[in-house]
Amino acid sequence: MSESPPTVARVSETRAGERIADEDWYARDLSGAEWREVTLVDVDLTEATGTGATFEECTFRGVKFNAASFTESAFTACVFDRCNFFDVTFERCKLMGSVFSNSKLDLVKADRGNWSFVDLTRADIGSARFDGVRFREANLRELRARGATLAGCDLSGADLELADLSGATLLGSDLSALDPRTAVLDGAIITPDQATVLVEALGLVVRPA
Repeated sequence: MSESPPTVARVSETRAGERIADEDWYARDLSGAEWREVTLVDVDLTEATGTGATFEECTFRGVKFNAASFTESAFTACVFDRCNFFDVTFERCKLMGSVFSNSKLDLVKADRGNWSFVDLTRADIGSARFDGVRFREANLRELRARGATLAGCDLSGADLELADLSGATLLGSDLSALDPRTAVLDGAIITPDQATVLVEALGLVVRPA
C-alpha cells in the first residue's frame, strides 16, 4: 500500500488585530487568507505558499520567509522588520506602501507585480531579480543593488539618491527618475535609449552626428 502524501496545514480564515508569536508554520498554505493589522513575531514561514492571500497593514518581526512562494497575493502597507526573505518568489504580487527594515532579501525573485511606494531604504538586493515590477515613487534611497537585476521595471518617480547600481542589469527599465550624479552606476547594463536618458539628465543635448 502506497503512503499518503503529507498533509500541509492551511490557513484561509480572516484575521484582524491578532498577535501571533513563536509559531512554527513550516510549509503553511496561506492561500485565500485575509488578514488586517495582524502582528507576527518570530514565526517560521519557511517554504510557505500563498495564492490570492491578502495582508493589509500587518507587521512581521523576525519572520522567516525562506523559500516561500506567493502568487497574486497582496502585502499592502505592511512592515517587515528583521525578516529573512532568502530565495522567496513573488509572482504578480502587490506590496504597495510596505516597509522593509533590517531585512535580508538574498536571492529574492519578483515577476511583475506592484511595489509602488515601497520603502527599501538601504536594503541589500544585490542577488535579487525583479522582472517587470512597478516601483513608482518607491523609496530606494541608498539601495544596495550591486549586481542585481531590475529588468523592465517602472522606476518612475522613485528616489534613487545614493543608490548603488554598479553591475546591475537595468535593461528596459524606466530610468527617468535616476540622477547619474547621485547614484553609483559603474558597469550597469543598459540600452542605448536608456543611455540617452541618463546623458540628458546630466544636462547634455544629444543630437545626431
